[in-house]
Amino acid sequence: MGSGNDTANAEFLLLGFSEEPALQPLIFGLFLSMYLITVSGNLLIILAVSSDSHLHTPMYFFLSNLSFVDICFTSTTVPKMLWNIQTQSKAITYEGCITQMYFIALFALLDDFLLTMMAYDRFVAICHPLHYTVIMNPPLCALLVLVSWIISVLNSLLQSLMVLRLSFCTDLEIPHSFCELNQMIQLTCSDSFFKNMVMYFGVGLLGGGPLVGIIYSYFKIVSSVCRMSSSQGRYKAFSTCASHLSVVCLFYCTGLGVYLSSGVTHSSQSSAVASVMYTVVTPMLNPFIYSLRNKAIEGALNRFFGMGGIKGTIILRVKQCS
Repeated sequence: MGSGNDTANAEFLLLGFSEEPALQPLIFGLFLSMYLITVSGNLLIILAVSSDSHLHTPMYFFLSNLSFVDICFTSTTVPKMLWNIQTQSKAITYEGCITQMYFIALFALLDDFLLTMMAYDRFVAICHPLHYTVIMNPPLCALLVLVSWIISVLNSLLQSLMVLRLSFCTDLEIPHSFCELNQMIQLTCSDSFFKNMVMYFGVGLLGGGPLVGIIYSYFKIVSSVCRMSSSQGRYKAFSTCASHLSVVCLFYCTGLGVYLSSGVTHSSQSSAVASVMYTVVTPMLNPFIYSLRNKAIEGALNRFFGMGGIKGTIILRVKQCS
């Protein structure tokens, strides 16, 4: 296996999940449905939060940002996957692969930071309710999001520049449906030990650090909730945080698993499934998890589409008739 001297003109092959022709329409329909659900669901959350002044709070500010990032996250991977299935082509250019890897790293880290901000927001709201409006003021929330974008952009740029310095072998087959950093490093003919160490350090610092913050926030939340005298208050606090925890567990278990296990196991199928879980499935589930049984979001959407006025008119006419 020789080195690729003309890497810039090379093409990578995205092998996807299956090479069986009979399964391609099923895979295409499945991912198209998931993509449409993700985009429409997250757009509805953004519309609800932006159109209703009652939802202009830190929690919904972070949620709308998470929805925007999730739309971008899935748009980085799924359209190219669908295009390859439709055209029966597995090729992606070197520049396209680097670009896709850059945006996957960017939006994955932004998801990471936003989930941490939402955990901190719940911690302040439940453990320090009297100081909530002072601590979680709008300038601080905007600054947190801005800093997250800056760190994510710089981290993705660093990773891309690192990959650009690598020389790749002639075997340029990626056993995934999109380009990820760990897969790119495995294809290199260069000494990848240092690159692996940089990747693991980055994942440990930028992924593990926020995870520690989330665990600490929810530890303090659980301690505070358990001391509540009202059972109704405990139920409301736990139900509010349970949805967030489910998203955090799914995102972190699959995302960290993909990167931390890449140097230990070479099971391409399980790695591909885990990658899809945190890049496609989690963004699709977020609108359902955060808006399910959320009367504030439901009410905002009803008012946005005029359903509240229609419902009130119908009730008024029924009362007049009776």
